[in-house]
Amino acid sequence: MRYRSRTDIISEILDAANGGSATKTKIMYRAYLSFRQMKEYSRVLTENNLLNYDAYTQTFKTTEKGLRFLDTYNQMDGMIKAVPQLEQV
Repeated sequence: MRYRSRTDIISEILDAANGGSATKTKIMYRAYLSFRQMKEYSRVLTENNLLNYDAYTQTFKTTEKGLRFLDTYNQMDGMIKAVPQLEQV
């Protein structure tokens, strides 16, 4: 697996939680995270209102703000991949 930036990991978490009813385990498997990483990222994302945690069902859901972040990230990623890679001589 290639190196992932924090932004890449955040987008994978938000994508995994999109649609709601995503448990910690589901997000950990889909985003390839350890429990410690999941704990830290979920704290940061909920504090910044990108992810919502329902304590009753113990599930996560991506918020509207999180969906906007995900959309912007996907647009930027598409633009970066569209730039032709320069061949090294």
